[in-house]
Amino acid sequence: MTKLRAQMMQDLELGGYAETTRAHYLRSIAQFAKFHGRSPAELHQPEVRRWVQHLMGQGLGTQRLRQHFAALRFLYSKTLARPAETAFLSWPQDTDKLPVVLSEEQVHRLLDALEKPRFRVFFTTMYAAGLRISETCRIQTGDIDAARGVIHVRKAKGGKERLVMLSPRLLVILRAYWKLTRPPAPWLFTGRTGRPIAAEVARNALARAAAAIKLDKKVTPHVLRHSFATHLLEAGTDLRVIQVLLGHGSIRVTTRYTRVSAGMIAKTKSPLERLPKTG
Repeated sequence: MTKLRAQMMQDLELGGYAETTRAHYLRSIAQFAKFHGRSPAELHQPEVRRWVQHLMGQGLGTQRLRQHFAALRFLYSKTLARPAETAFLSWPQDTDKLPVVLSEEQVHRLLDALEKPRFRVFFTTMYAAGLRISETCRIQTGDIDAARGVIHVRKAKGGKERLVMLSPRLLVILRAYWKLTRPPAPWLFTGRTGRPIAAEVARNALARAAAAIKLDKKVTPHVLRHSFATHLLEAGTDLRVIQVLLGHGSIRVTTRYTRVSAGMIAKTKSPLERLPKTG
């Protein structure tokens, strides 16, 4: 398995896959191997099907299922050159659910409930700039451009770099945080080893904070990104500006926030208002 892992890692690097994607794929294949107690190189389609059935019974979301399926397909089509083993796989489709969004008051309470300054500043940065959790984990101090008022997002999804806003208030918070913690260069948010903070560690901290204030919504880090986009939209920010800030390749992805903007919906007048009054 060690040799196979090294081969798969090399293939992922040659394919230009992002570091977070490589980690997801390798972790998934390790779980697959552990499930069967054998190296995936010794397994065939019946074993792959049993693993898929197991995953389907775990109640995983469609995005997580697609990650597992993509890892299997990469392993067998690229590294092992046996694409027939995963030819039966079909991509699970997303249900058309509205994104979960917190109110500004709920965001304030959530951030305030994070006990450790490191996590409070981490998620404040994520909300203030609309970042993904993987992007926030990989911010370097050199990415903070105070002169231009932007943050350079280098470790973005799909390898597409972009600039996001650096608000004056966030800059003050980041400077205070840096003076207090002096994180080891070059990273802004680190774990005990000096490496970038692990996404799972940050997720757990946010879950504890959400539980502490008893929010009636399922809170994940990505909810802060949804809230960022919705709050900008309600403040009158152009949808295409929000698209650029979020790093969406298509405006169609960004338009879903128009469906959850309570402010925009409340301001829209019903046609009933235009009818003549009776009596």
